[in-house]
Amino acid sequence: MTIFVTAWAMASCDNNSGNLSTDVVNNPKSASHSSKSQAVISFDKTEHDFGRLLQGEMVSYTFKFKNTGDAPLVISAVNKSCGCTASEYTKEPIAPGNGGQIKITYDSNGHSGFQSKSITVVTNTNPAATMLRIKAEVVKPDNF
Repeated sequence: MTIFVTAWAMASCDNNSGNLSTDVVNNPKSASHSSKSQAVISFDKTEHDFGRLLQGEMVSYTFKFKNTGDAPLVISAVNKSCGCTASEYTKEPIAPGNGGQIKITYDSNGHSGFQSKSITVVTNTNPAATMLRIKAEVVKPDNF
């Protein structure tokens, strides 16, 4: 039994067995990931402060962005952290160099105090998600 284990161990330590060819490393076709076209979303700003709002007010802000990549940009979803926000956004593909917008409307009805809401924009970029944020201080009418 000892002879078998020793023979197996020596055979498994053979440096020539199981080597991979370096053709994969030197093959330009296997390196195509780095040369693939990619959309890039670049926002003017990713956060907006509405300041002080009277409870019940509805306010909107439009986030503007540009496709700074070299492939068409596609927004697949705009997910909101709260039902108190609504969104409208550019739905058609945006060519490299062109821009688009995401309009967020916030309804402060039923809210009070400091509010911070996030909006996740899902695109065909890397990374695929970009976080936008809106915030406000909501005050009741008798404290305005």
